[in-house]
Amino acid sequence: MVKLMQLSLLGTFCISILSGCQLVKIKQNHLQSALNEKTDHILTKNKLSEATRSFLLLQNTEADQCLTQIDQCIEQLAKNDILDKDQFYSAASELYLNKAIQLQKQNQCTGMLASSRGKTATASQNCRDLQLSYFDQSLRYSYVYLFLSSQAPETRLFDLRQGQVRTFYNVALSQLMSKAYDRFAYTKIPEQLILGSSLYTFDLTHYPALQNAQVTKLQSSYTLNFSGFYSINRQEGLGAEFVIIKAPKIGENYSFKNDFILDPEDTYKNQPNPNIHEARYLPVSTVAQPTQANSSVTDILSGKATFKVEFYDPNLYKTAHVHQHDYTLTANYSVPFGLWLAENKLGSAGYWTLLNREEKLRMPHVYQLEPYQPNKKIIVMIHGLASSPETWISLTNNIMGDTKLRENFQVWQVFYSTNMPIFESRYQIHALLKQAFAQVQPNSPSAKDAVLIGHSMGGVISRLLMSDADISEQAIPYMNYEQHIQLQRNPVIHNRFIFKPLKPISRAIFIAAPHHGTEFADRWFTNIAKKLVVLPTTFLNNVNIQIPHQKSSSAGLVRSGPADLSRDSRFMRLTTNIMPIPLVPYHSIIGNKTQSHDPEVMSDGIVPYSSSHLAGAISEKVLNGGHSIHEKPEVILELRRILQTHLRQTTP
Repeated sequence: MVKLMQLSLLGTFCISILSGCQLVKIKQNHLQSALNEKTDHILTKNKLSEATRSFLLLQNTEADQCLTQIDQCIEQLAKNDILDKDQFYSAASELYLNKAIQLQKQNQCTGMLASSRGKTATASQNCRDLQLSYFDQSLRYSYVYLFLSSQAPETRLFDLRQGQVRTFYNVALSQLMSKAYDRFAYTKIPEQLILGSSLYTFDLTHYPALQNAQVTKLQSSYTLNFSGFYSINRQEGLGAEFVIIKAPKIGENYSFKNDFILDPEDTYKNQPNPNIHEARYLPVSTVAQPTQANSSVTDILSGKATFKVEFYDPNLYKTAHVHQHDYTLTANYSVPFGLWLAENKLGSAGYWTLLNREEKLRMPHVYQLEPYQPNKKIIVMIHGLASSPETWISLTNNIMGDTKLRENFQVWQVFYSTNMPIFESRYQIHALLKQAFAQVQPNSPSAKDAVLIGHSMGGVISRLLMSDADISEQAIPYMNYEQHIQLQRNPVIHNRFIFKPLKPISRAIFIAAPHHGTEFADRWFTNIAKKLVVLPTTFLNNVNIQIPHQKSSSAGLVRSGPADLSRDSRFMRLTTNIMPIPLVPYHSIIGNKTQSHDPEVMSDGIVPYSSSHLAGAISEKVLNGGHSIHEKPEVILELRRILQTHLRQTTP
């Protein structure tokens, strides 16, 4: 009996022990944790992916140990013929990428890498070269996995690992290119470079604007973001994305501190206008592949196979040809525009030029936001009072994010000093745009059917740019004595009052434009502000023999831009009834921040509906909002509708 009880207790003990030794148990993870475990990798969580960790565990290899002696570790893993080669290639790519990132984080090397570009310190160069070598190896192993594995890329389209390794490829190439630029400090894209222990050639066939261009910066756009952008428009695909900044052309004026020119058409008749700016902040997409299409896996991984880096203009190319197939390119359309605005501080410049301080913007400028494309129609944007091209962030970014618009339009933005009389601003902008359009390829899509968009004061100027009227005789009685004398000495002053439409423009859009003036310009606080607005002396000396004193009655027709917006101004008396020519359709977009639908009451807070309304507009949209209504999503959608309609009506 005792023996039976002992056996029973022993059995119970064994069962409890065995139960406690159960290895596999059910554990319910949160969905987010489960997904993160599957998708995270060295670039997202600062730890190796599950696939790489599992691969190393199968080889009884610790990740830290492998990273310490990475070349020997990879060489040892490569000798094991039993291993799945695709798993090996993908793991090696991530391990080398991890090693390059670790090197960046090491304090000693970080200090070296942060040293000034172009220095020849041996330690810094060695550190940079070692890092380039690791990125090179990561790129090569990821390329082999993506394109030379047992399965073709298109057969594993939804494979998680392929998506991870594509990211390794993109980032390795991005870092390789940006670190090489820091390392070698080149000012022109070279034909070839030795990166790490490998030879790379650079092919600019698909980016003519970069051929022979002087480069002042090459920066990866993966991690760049900007306040003021509600979204970054990019295209996910294969390759690395960059911003390249070109040096200005010789004679090109970027300082804004240029003298006033009374007759720009005659001055620039036989020479280029330095205030017409080609795009300098360029989006770039690149892919890398062996120069020889039949290069073996051994030659690629050993570095014997030369790699070719191909530069693509993402505004022209959506795909790249890699290993006998076309693949969608990685691209970023927003970052170059954001970087241009941020580095040139155009937003603050718009305010300061109103007061004629610091920037001294006497002549208008026009900026092309991408390299000129003859097959794209042109959109010209003109900002309003105390503003700058920065006011068009949302609209421009939205155009870049719309595939159809991006493929059919290119954007030019005008920057001008809003302290100048509106007569003068219209005349100078007309001359500038006339010269800019004269440079486009004749009989191309870019030479016709352009669209003009103006906000606020820019809308008033845009209306007059599309008008055909001569008010020079009516203007004379409004001039003071000095202006009469100058008019006789300089007949070109007559042209300020003779309006001719810009021929390439075939549609106009006016947003919150005070076509008939605004009472807001005459309120006590705006009157105080107007007294702070100072016109450039060089301008006044060309239109007056002597500078008139503070009395507005002695100013004649030379009033500041804000003063011209008054309903009772001489400018408004002369221009309020001048309309665009009949052949040009135009649209009005108007804000209303009141609760009323009465046309006599509605207003955006600055401009009343009665001033923005134009009879004859083929569409008029009144939306809830203030004077900066052009930044609202509803207005952007309306602008996209108008632009898409314009395409349908003007494209054969």
